[in-house]
Amino acid sequence: MTSNTVWHEHHVSQQQRAILKQQKPCILWFTGLSGSGKSTVANAVENMLFGMKKHTYLLDGDNVRQGLNKGLSFSEEDRIENIRRVGEVANLFCDAGLVVVTAFISPFEKDRKMVRKMAMSGQFVEVFIDAPLSVCEQRDPKGLYKKARAGEIKDFTGIDSPYEVPVNPELHIVNDGISIEEAATQVVDYLKRHAYI
Repeated sequence: MTSNTVWHEHHVSQQQRAILKQQKPCILWFTGLSGSGKSTVANAVENMLFGMKKHTYLLDGDNVRQGLNKGLSFSEEDRIENIRRVGEVANLFCDAGLVVVTAFISPFEKDRKMVRKMAMSGQFVEVFIDAPLSVCEQRDPKGLYKKARAGEIKDFTGIDSPYEVPVNPELHIVNDGISIEEAATQVVDYLKRHAYI
C-alpha cells in the first residue's frame, strides 16, 4: 500500500453478502501436478455447486494467463507473482460472498501459505489433487510432459522443477482409479460437513 492510498470500507459486508447468497464464502485452492486432474475436478465441483444454486467462480491457471497474468513467464519470480495476483483476486471474489474455485499447480509450499495468509480465517481450503507422476505423464492432456522430456520446456514441474507436496491440506484426493464425479463429491461433501454450503 502506498502512502497515497487508503483502504475504502464498504457499506455492505462480506457477511451480508454471504447471508444473501445463503452460503459461507471460501477459496477452494486446487493444487497438484499438471495432468493430476485439478481443472477437471474443479470444473465438476463448480458444476455441482451451480446445480445446488450456489454462487461460485472458477479461476483456472491457463485462463488467468490469457488476461490478468498475460506476459508473466514461468520463471520462479513470475510464478510467485502469478500466484500472488490470483490470491488477491480470489480474496476479492471471496469478499463478494462467493465460493471461489481455483486450479493452479502452485508447486511451492511458501506460495500456497502466502495465499492462505491473505484469506480470512477458515476461508482457505487447500485441495491436493494427488496423482502419481507416471499417471500424469500418461494422461498428458496438453502434451507438456512430452515437450519437457524432449527439453523443449524448461523448469517444468515434476520433471526439472520440484513440486512440494502439501503438508496438511484440508482435502487430499488421490485422483487415480476414481471417477471425476467421485472426486468432486468428496469436495462438495467437505463443504457440506463444514457448513460452507
